[in-house]
Amino acid sequence: MLWQGGEPAIFAASHPAVPELIEAQLSNGRGPMLDALSRAEPVSCSDTLAEVRWPEFTGAALRLGVRCSLSLAYRSGADVVCLSLFSARPRTLEAGAIAVAERLVALGGAAMDVASGYGEARRTARQLRDAAESRAVVDQAKGVMMQALGCSAEEALRRMRQVSQARNTKVTEVAATIVDSRGAVGAGPASPASRDDLTGRRRG
Repeated sequence: MLWQGGEPAIFAASHPAVPELIEAQLSNGRGPMLDALSRAEPVSCSDTLAEVRWPEFTGAALRLGVRCSLSLAYRSGADVVCLSLFSARPRTLEAGAIAVAERLVALGGAAMDVASGYGEARRTARQLRDAAESRAVVDQAKGVMMQALGCSAEEALRRMRQVSQARNTKVTEVAATIVDSRGAVGAGPASPASRDDLTGRRRG
């Protein structure tokens, strides 16, 4: 199970009985998986028939024929991968199984780290692309205004910012409106409303 921000986010099981064992812990707020999550160390139950720490979990386990369990947690920042192993025989998931389980959960944690890094790289690339596209639209709009109003690039940007503040919109939205208006009328001047906004004149 993957935990994000202290909440279970993704769950996968290799046996149809496992979800009931996990739900027994989540619904009652206690169990070996939750202890492993809070203590950041392996938590084992050598025999559910003799276990008294988590009655709801052991009740569900015995009903499903589970006699022992081992739970581990791997933390990476705010995210945690929890691995729970179960056996139908008592005392089969003790010291010898911990090393293998630790390798498994570390592998899952490494995969999570790679996925997180890939997601962060994609977000950064998307932000850079959006910034480049926004800059291109603003530059186009400045060119339209410089031609239509005979002003400098700095003055064109200043007027777009004024319109942005007056309309409570982003400068890129104002720029897109100018570019779209220019395209709609070919090489002709911008629309009267846009021209009045950008030149500072009021219609009346």
